[in-house]
Amino acid sequence: MAFKTKFIFVTGGVLSSLGKGLASAAIGALLESRGLTVTIVKLDPYINVDPGTMNPFQHGEVFVTDDGSETDLDLGHYERFTNAKLGSNNNFTTGKIYHSVIIKERRGDYLGGTVQVIPHITDEIKKSIMLNAGEVDIAIVEIGGTVGDIESLPFLEAIRQFRADQGKENVLYIHLTLVPYIATAGEVKTKPTQHSVKELRSIGIQPDILLCRTEKLLSKDIKSKIALFCNVDVDAVITAKDVKCIYEVPIIFHKEGLDDKIIESLNIWTRAPRLEIWEDLVKKLEEPECSVNIAIVGKYTDLTESYKSLNEALYHGGIPNNCKVNLAFIDSDKIGESNCKKILGSSDGILVPGGFGSRGVEGKILAAKFARENKIPFFGICLGMQIAVAEYARNVAGMLNANSTEFDKQTEYPVIYLMKEWYDFKAGTMQKRDIYSEKGGTMRLGAYPCVIEEDTFAYQAYQTKEISERHRHRYEFNVEYKEKLEESGLVLSGISPNGELVEIIEIKDHPWFLGCQFHPEFKSRPLNPHPLFREFIRASLKNAGA
Repeated sequence: MAFKTKFIFVTGGVLSSLGKGLASAAIGALLESRGLTVTIVKLDPYINVDPGTMNPFQHGEVFVTDDGSETDLDLGHYERFTNAKLGSNNNFTTGKIYHSVIIKERRGDYLGGTVQVIPHITDEIKKSIMLNAGEVDIAIVEIGGTVGDIESLPFLEAIRQFRADQGKENVLYIHLTLVPYIATAGEVKTKPTQHSVKELRSIGIQPDILLCRTEKLLSKDIKSKIALFCNVDVDAVITAKDVKCIYEVPIIFHKEGLDDKIIESLNIWTRAPRLEIWEDLVKKLEEPECSVNIAIVGKYTDLTESYKSLNEALYHGGIPNNCKVNLAFIDSDKIGESNCKKILGSSDGILVPGGFGSRGVEGKILAAKFARENKIPFFGICLGMQIAVAEYARNVAGMLNANSTEFDKQTEYPVIYLMKEWYDFKAGTMQKRDIYSEKGGTMRLGAYPCVIEEDTFAYQAYQTKEISERHRHRYEFNVEYKEKLEESGLVLSGISPNGELVEIIEIKDHPWFLGCQFHPEFKSRPLNPHPLFREFIRASLKNAGA
């Protein structure tokens, strides 16, 4: 049934990290299970134009879409839970909004008028939201931050106006808030939710549905109390209970009646939800036949959100192998020649993820060497591939102190280097860069094609010769050393169609050793695990003797 796009706005209160992104993704999954098409948008209040140059310790992972947009990590949740195709029009920041308005002002688009937050900034926000209208049934829009933050005010004012613009029947406000359990009192407290809703109502937004994040299911009495003080229907108070497995959230929401309330409020007719695939998925994750231990050797190990998509992709890899994946995060700074075996010896598989900067690089190189020499399955992603190439060049191909020019500009053997120009298959043009280019514009970003050689680990995984994967990196494999490295036994199993870019490397006579220049974790889904993660976990299981 085709109809005008309707909008669901998701806000949050009390404190951050309550799970607005996960809630938005789960709502999308629920609506798709009823036959509706959805898209999801994240509005972020920070002034950075995008998170591309932000420290992962502060902001977590940078998620990359097919079109090369560097976005908030919540877009990863959106893609893992739904079939939505996301890109640059699905993540807007304060910086991006203001940048657009200032360009228009400089161009004279406002005819000399005084440019103000209202109406110019709010109109730009509304225009950005509307870019996603027309092609889907439902657009879910998540507002970053919490109600009461000064940075979020323009976004909240814009969505307040949105209902007047689009009509009450086309706009729904969902507010995620906290109902904490106080152990010493032995009861849950509703005051944080009451105050959060009061703050939201003070700026003109009355929430239609409340998602109450709590440890236990809320009783009817508590729901009635919240409904009374927050001016919502009792059946609009939904328990967003803590779960062991995030993929259980759509099931919990459905049991609480969230999807029924949404379609009733938006006056939509749909089929009954089909949640069997999510129920089967959760069962597989909760009842594995065996387990495997994977060491992640990186530099952002203190904040696992830095590797959000990677962690999820590893869990996905365990699903077709009927196994639980245990992750051990290891700071590469702490790995040396003397303790490498002690730290990594008990691992069934070793993975070195992407990253930037020289800190901890030598520890990552030692991890790759340990995996190669001890026949432990190894998976190198982006920088992980690059350090594997440097290690192989040093210790097998006889290139003493081979390195990337990112870490040693004077190295005699720059097996990884800053490619000055390359062909952009998406734009159909040559791209150029050097060390003086703006940080946000020097990377190869987004989906690029790759041709895979047969009789390789990569081909065994993909079962096809042509693939497309997402990239986020500056430095490349130096093809000047291609012949020498191949003669030494390095297998270049994936190369760009024009032969200029090396995308996948492997090592012969090894149970499973593969490095890829791209980020396969960005395309892994719980219902469709990425083939490289599936095969890496399978090899690691075999190494564990399972």
